[in-house]
Parts: sequence; C-alpha cells; structure tokens
Amino acid sequence: MAEFKIPTETITLPSKGLLYPKESPLAKGEIEMKYMTAAHEDILTNANYLKSGIAIDKLLQSLIVTPIDYNELLVGDKNAILVAARILGYGKDYDFNYVDSNGNQKQGKADLTALKEKPLDPSLVKEGINEFNFALPNSGNSITFKLLNGLDETKIEAEIKGLQKINPTATTDITTRLKYMITSVNNDRDQKAIRDFIDNYMLATDSRALRQYYNKISPDIELKYYPENDKVYAEEGINIPISLNFFWPDAGV
Repeated sequence: MAEFKIPTETITLPSKGLLYPKESPLAKGEIEMKYMTAAHEDILTNANYLKSGIAIDKLLQSLIVTPIDYNELLVGDKNAILVAARILGYGKDYDFNYVDSNGNQKQGKADLTALKEKPLDPSLVKEGINEFNFALPNSGNSITFKLLNGLDETKIEAEIKGLQKINPTATTDITTRLKYMITSVNNDRDQKAIRDFIDNYMLATDSRALRQYYNKISPDIELKYYPENDKVYAEEGINIPISLNFFWPDAGV
C-alpha cells in the first residue's frame, strides 16, 4: 500500500518565543504546521464548531504539528499562525469586500505574504517571563502587565458574557480586559486589590495610555490593507476581515 505524507512548513512566531517558559516548545520561537487537506475543510463546516464559534481554533489545532499547549499561544503569535495556515491552504491572495473612506463598497485583494510583522523588542523582555513594567502617566502608580494568550481571551469573553446576563445594559469590555492584563499595582499582586483599583481608581487617561503601550509593544502580524486609490486608507490602512471566508473562499459567509 502506498504511503502518503502531508507536507509541513516551519512558521516563525512574532514573539520569537521570548515570552514563553523555557520548558515550553514555543520558547523556540517557531512551530511546524501541516498544509491543509480536504479533511481539514470539514472542520470549517462542522455545525457544532460553527455554533460555538470555535471552528477556526479547531482548524489551527489540527494543523499544528509541534506538541504545544494551544491555549498558551500569545494572541499575536496565533494571528501569525492563522495567516500562515491560510497561505498554505489557499495561497497568498485574499479577496474581500470593504467600505472605503467615502462610504462606498469596494473589493480589496491583499497579498498575505506581504503583511508586516510587528516583532517584540528584546530589550523590554526578561527571557521566559511574560511581564512588563509601566508607570501610569497621570496617577503615577506603577504597574506590571502581561500580554494575553488564548486562555486569557476565553476567560475574558466568558466573564463579559456573564456580566451582561446580570446587567444587559452594562459595558465592561475595557475593565475586564485590564483585569486580566495587569499583574500588579505598586508591587501588590493580590487579585482583589488589582480589581478594586481598576474598578474604582484607574483614571481613563491612564487606561488609554496603558492600552496604547500594550498595542505598541505586542508582537503580532499587521492585518492591514492599504488601498492605493483611497487618500485616507492608503496611509491609515483598513483591518482585513477575518471570517470563514478567510480560510474557505467558497464558503459564502
């Protein structure tokens, strides 16, 4: 009987593995990934996965060969894997619709191999430790914070949904994310104290400054498209939409 093998590629992570524990396979800064097969496409049509919103995560988990804890992946590294999976599955060109700066419907075509990587500044890192220092500019409080991973994102989403059930009119997205990001306030690592600080004492200007710094230093891949014929978006760029169409161009979703 003929022996068939699925080709694989090595994918470099934007974090270069610097923020993972040294014993983690992710600390090498790269993973091995399979090319997509017809069987992998079945994952994208699984009704239970679609209903739960986990189809893309299930797909990526099935493609990764390196024995990692998928939930340990930093969000930026996961984005890089997502783009690599799309390129290996359907090629580098991605067609999508968007609204231009004048409010008109347009069609864009992004070359996914040309997306810019936003690497991590090694000077900010103590290797193997996902934690950064930041002085809140207006209150003067000193905090430490971490970059969020997949497990954090799942917990944040669940907490926000739970709070919405209690108070459907409440909006807690920003404060909930901060509660998972911030790891200490003025050297106090007590979770109750951190949550109390965020809920009652954190200034809006400090919150905004922290979130801007977080986005600035986070390793990632820039999911932006720059239409040359649009004066506004040619410089600012627009976010490339990620849906099932990203992985399955014929899905019609």
